[in-house]
Amino acid sequence: MRKRVIKPAAVEAPATDQEWLDVEALAQVEVTSEDAAHPIESALVPGDGTGWRAAQPGEQTVRLVFDRPQRLSRIWLLFIEPDTVRTQEFLLRWSPDGGKSFREIVRQQWNFGPPETIREAEDYRVELSGVTVLELAITPDKNRGDARASIAQWRLAG
Repeated sequence: MRKRVIKPAAVEAPATDQEWLDVEALAQVEVTSEDAAHPIESALVPGDGTGWRAAQPGEQTVRLVFDRPQRLSRIWLLFIEPDTVRTQEFLLRWSPDGGKSFREIVRQQWNFGPPETIREAEDYRVELSGVTVLELAITPDKNRGDARASIAQWRLAG
């Protein structure tokens, strides 16, 4: 049998050839909770830190409210959980009318099992136009433990 060992695909950062949107300039961010040491900017602005983390356990929402309707072609998320065994779920949805109604993009659930399973990268190719609000709702522990929601990185492409 012929074989060779290859390097695993990187999950730390999305491909660098992508033109990512400057979310900081295009949207206002709303969060239900924020740890002062891990602000939302750390997840949304490339190279800006250790990611976002909620100040308390339980379901959390991060909402991007765009100044002008946006076209989105890609949504990239990275979650890292180095300490707690848990089942996390998130719901990603968008609104064309300023948050009056929402359309679900994806609902995803998986298990973190440190030290082996600590990272989850999600890369969605979408065709959305007229996006006024993009919302991410995270249930950090489906078993209602005291885990805190977090996002290591969140990138968008138009």
